[in-house]
Amino acid sequence: MTGLSGYRSLPPKAKNLVVAGGLTAFVFGTYYYTMRAVGGTDELQVAIDKFEAEKSKTEGDVTSMPSKV
Repeated sequence: MTGLSGYRSLPPKAKNLVVAGGLTAFVFGTYYYTMRAVGGTDELQVAIDKFEAEKSKTEGDVTSMPSKV
């Protein structure tokens, strides 16, 4: 427990800096991990492209049909 007693002997501003540094490291680490996890796969874009391709095929069929009006 030497580290904890060393932390207790620090002045208040130094304690604040240690806590702020730890929180900043946590936030940037979480951001980095999340961006790597989300950016690694592009499944949503593939699904959108597939949907658009099918939509354009069916729109071609619909335009050749007579209007119901």
